[in-house]
Amino acid sequence: MSSSCVFPAFRLQRTAALCVLAWSAAVGGLAHAAQEAAPELGDVFVTATARPEDRSRIAATTQTIDRADIERSSARSVTDLLAEHAVGFLSEWTAAQTSMNLRGAATDGQGRDYRGQVAVLLNGRRAGTANLSKLSLSDVERIEIVRGPASVVYGSQNMGGVINIILRTGATGGGNRASVVGGSAGLWRADTQISGASEQWDWYIGANAGGRDDYSAGSGGGEQRNTSYKRRGASGALGWQLADLHRVEVQMRTDGIYNAGFRGSGANIYSRDNRYNQSADLRYEGALPGGRVSWLAHLYTFEDVDEFNWASPVIKSGVNAVPGTARDYNIRKLDASGLRLQPRLRLSDSNDLLLGFDYEKNRLRSERERNAMPGGPAGQVAPYDNNQTEHTHALYLEDAQNFFGDRVTVRAGVRKTWGETRFDQTPNVAAALTTARDYDKTTWSTGATWKVDDAWSLRAGASTGFRAPTASELSADFTAVGGGRSFGNPNLKSESSRQIEVGTTLRQSAWKIDAALFQNTISDRIITVSRGPTTNTSDYANNAADIVARGLELSANADVGKLLGVSFGGPVLNVFGNGYYHFEMKDKGAAASANTDRVQRMYQYEAAGGLRLSRGMDRNPGDWSAQLTALLRGPMWYDTEENLLIPQGEPSSTFIHRKGAFTVWNLRGEYRVSRGMKLFAGINNIFDLNRHPIFIARDQRPCLANPIFQNGGCGTSMPGREWMVGLQADF
Repeated sequence: MSSSCVFPAFRLQRTAALCVLAWSAAVGGLAHAAQEAAPELGDVFVTATARPEDRSRIAATTQTIDRADIERSSARSVTDLLAEHAVGFLSEWTAAQTSMNLRGAATDGQGRDYRGQVAVLLNGRRAGTANLSKLSLSDVERIEIVRGPASVVYGSQNMGGVINIILRTGATGGGNRASVVGGSAGLWRADTQISGASEQWDWYIGANAGGRDDYSAGSGGGEQRNTSYKRRGASGALGWQLADLHRVEVQMRTDGIYNAGFRGSGANIYSRDNRYNQSADLRYEGALPGGRVSWLAHLYTFEDVDEFNWASPVIKSGVNAVPGTARDYNIRKLDASGLRLQPRLRLSDSNDLLLGFDYEKNRLRSERERNAMPGGPAGQVAPYDNNQTEHTHALYLEDAQNFFGDRVTVRAGVRKTWGETRFDQTPNVAAALTTARDYDKTTWSTGATWKVDDAWSLRAGASTGFRAPTASELSADFTAVGGGRSFGNPNLKSESSRQIEVGTTLRQSAWKIDAALFQNTISDRIITVSRGPTTNTSDYANNAADIVARGLELSANADVGKLLGVSFGGPVLNVFGNGYYHFEMKDKGAAASANTDRVQRMYQYEAAGGLRLSRGMDRNPGDWSAQLTALLRGPMWYDTEENLLIPQGEPSSTFIHRKGAFTVWNLRGEYRVSRGMKLFAGINNIFDLNRHPIFIARDQRPCLANPIFQNGGCGTSMPGREWMVGLQADF
């Protein structure tokens, strides 16, 4: 038996995700070679428990977006891809900035992972950013999502769930490939991947570049100035199979979006961003003969950079417009190094114990320079984030015990996290003193699964998560581009979450459906509280009471021909969909003066689904597919930062708006010219809707926003109808 991975089958059963998935993908007959049943690749999941497991034995709701889904998508970034699969609410402020909400937990609006409640990972370790727009798709093998704080493998930020982006390596590269794409608004993209393997070595190199000019809004709108961007990225991996049970892998990468227009909540046509993320990983996986003891040692380092070239010629002072800034430059760098050790013990044929130790040291450094317009604000101000140094370490374990011939799995885990957040000297922070704040938190998860039969499984679980406050939240004194000022609070508590869920999966040869009921309760969420509607000043504080998200999640897919027992004359028709509905999304700590207690920046419901008609799956000339998808973005509540006209836009400056639901339709088709060449094309937003996921003031007349404060725009809309064509070569 041979493949590009060149790993023995029994070794794969004991290693971490990437090697298992690579072997399963490359060799469909692994189960027969090992003389045992193994789940299909789509049913192997690694993120929830840090080792490959059949999803029917995981007591959490999970979701996978695999390489086939990525290749069938017209997504330009990880943000676009997650939106296409209705993973959660995605704000999509600009092409360079996205925040998200998952089961009531939200990431920071600027994508800072140290202030987020959803953990974004790269290959199982912290990515260093929760801004998904920063990350491209070219080198992504698959994305795994764990909903809610259902895993003790991950520490701070794991309150609403985990997004684990698994990158391609020499073991999973899948051959050599190059592609080019062109489209409307000057869209272009080019990427290439090459990989190879020998008996001991495997390697992978990938590179991508792209960009887009200013796009046009949908019906009734015009060109959206300052929405262009450029992308650049590269990735390389080298794997060394020291012996049958020992492997070393090193991976280096850089990914970023540059010269990206940032219109923000003010439709600003002057601001530009450079945002990039770089990292290096060294992994060693080993096992003792027989596989009773195995381990992972993972050493990593990353740098995450946000460079803001912002300007706001007009800013707000109370309710008045005053001269602002000709330049407001802020650069923020997060550097981190960490170590993960995960020994795994097979205590018996029915018991599996995972132990873990994590350590990370990170440093955040910011600088800011502001140049005023004539008559504008004199002097320099503090950067958006205080400088800080953080040390964290954690011990954790999770034990899984199988009963009744492996039909029932009971698992439980606990994690103890210790940390120190030290406020470091920060430019232009008045009376700054170096101080430190310690924290220690215990989180846990427990659950059980019951495989009733080969087609039906049940699950139930309970878990907790947390996030410690940052130095900025504890002691900030910064002034926003638009003139608003925020102050820290040294008495802040850590945020925490508590979740319960039950779920079921039904599978037949022609269809599969998964459903889950959940409740996630978030306590002590860190928010900003205004000092008054005319002050433009706020303080950090813990929310006065809990936030509760309770809902139903569904995913399904089916082969229509098999399901109905009919033939389409050769082509195969598939239907697929993901969605959720929140029965309750309540902020029990909402101010009495607020016009609603709904949780903000969170959809009441969302769904994504479609039809795919295809012929041929073997890369034969003449194979083709056509896919029609729809994304329903449900109602959302938002206390917007936009300066809306009164009473046209809002009756008061603290009014919480309800954005109505809308649906976007996309179409994509592909045709294989030869075994090594494929043509593809797509149209997004077929009906040319003029909408935006988060902004109230869109590019339409009459303006809802006050032009005095807009700095160049009436409002911001998402792209209208877009087209793209491309060519992919496999060699």
